[in-house]
Amino acid sequence: MPEKGKRPSKRPAVSAAGRQDFLAGKLLIAMPNMTDPRFEKSVILMVSHDADHAMGVVINKPLADIELGDLLEQLEIDPRQGSGGDPVFYGGPMQTDRGLVVHTLDYHSSLTMPVGADVGVTASKEILVDIGGANAARKPPSHYLLVIGHAGWGPGQLESEIAVNAWCHSNADAGLIFGAENRDLWSAALKSLGVTSAMFSPEWSNARADDAPLN
Repeated sequence: MPEKGKRPSKRPAVSAAGRQDFLAGKLLIAMPNMTDPRFEKSVILMVSHDADHAMGVVINKPLADIELGDLLEQLEIDPRQGSGGDPVFYGGPMQTDRGLVVHTLDYHSSLTMPVGADVGVTASKEILVDIGGANAARKPPSHYLLVIGHAGWGPGQLESEIAVNAWCHSNADAGLIFGAENRDLWSAALKSLGVTSAMFSPEWSNARADDAPLN
């Protein structure tokens, strides 16, 4: 935690090369000392991040009471035979009446936003038609996650949380994101970083120096 009387820096971290380190296209992984129950053991795909804001979607918390078929019904999309059972994930506490699809980039429309080399997000009715509708216009993505809601941070807020080690991050690898069903993505994401038991000690909660880079 920060030293008594000392507030963590609210500026984006600056690397030795003088550039700011932003996390768009990365996976944000909650550390064991995350105190917000909404984000405990969360893995978040960061969609955007700059000096003024950050936005991402939780991708490892399936909702118990909703699936693709419910979304198709709500949007009055005629379902394709056999579709409808895909899980829907809690993306975060903001705009929980709106959804998007995280998917591989073998699917791309004018509304698709690439967030990494192999991963994009699309927020449209059309992608749901292509995934589960009877009147699909194009082939659906080979891998996808349906998400409702998102997580957001104001200027410097995420940087402050990273400074007290509430989060770590990794590359947004498609193989990790769209791994086997029911896999523990949080543990897998940490393992991909080579996390050791030392990271779970009290020392892991100590804040970094204000000028330490995020990457």
